Amino acid sequence: MTPLPHASTAFRLAIAQSPVTLDVRNNGSTIRALMAEAKSLGAKLIHFPEGSLSGYPGDPASKNALADWRVDWDALAEEIELVARAAGELGVWVVFGANHYNGPDCRPNNSLYVVDGSGKMLARYDKRLLSFTEITDWYAAGQSAITFDVDGYRFGCALCIELQYSELFLAYEQLGVDIMLVSSYSDDPAFALLAQGHAALNSYWVSLAVPAQYSHAAPSGLADPNGEWTASCSHDASSELIVVDIDRDNPSVDIAVNKRRPWRRVARQGDIYVSGGS
Repeated sequence: MTPLPHASTAFRLAIAQSPVTLDVRNNGSTIRALMAEAKSLGAKLIHFPEGSLSGYPGDPASKNALADWRVDWDALAEEIELVARAAGELGVWVVFGANHYNGPDCRPNNSLYVVDGSGKMLARYDKRLLSFTEITDWYAAGQSAITFDVDGYRFGCALCIELQYSELFLAYEQLGVDIMLVSSYSDDPAFALLAQGHAALNSYWVSLAVPAQYSHAAPSGLADPNGEWTASCSHDASSELIVVDIDRDNPSVDIAVNKRRPWRRVARQGDIYVSGGS
């Protein structure tokens, strides 16, 4: 995919570290409050954790099985509409985690919903590379990547355990993604290291959003194209928000974005190695 035209201004991103509960109504209220806070801080888009609206069946309160959880699909549908309406009223994009209903006889998807600043439901990413428990007991697998563009920056989406698959993140690099939004529900500190590694290997930004209750292992934060954390929430299980400015013109990322990344594309094509590069 052809990269987007160069963005002339920085992009202000908000990353949430919200508590993820099994109470859809409570989750919705928390999300909308953090959206309002993000707007007040000048953010264009706010990124939430996996299951941030619907909850996640791995929560101990769900007895570790989706059948015991009893998702209130009507309440979830109403809360999705309320979040979308709030996005339109605030003029802020929102990416949040929620289960997607596929009918009474089908498993749901574990998804990320993308709502634009007018309140339009723009896209939905369904988790493709599931854990053993997810594919055995809980979810149906998604089929494709998604990208979307905001103010000259291209975004991609991934969920939690997908951090363990480097091919997925390389594929997003080949789609011209500038910023990966990775939503997680995990207390594995290795996920933070993986986020840094993917950022450095692909020379793009990786936003990692995790639930407040798992922040002790790896808080929400942003890894830059050098693989360095530029900002992060606290480790104390608090509900909070960070706001970061992403800018291709920042000298600190010039080599990674404008030299390493295009060179790696040339190197992967292999033509330079034919006949000594002649």
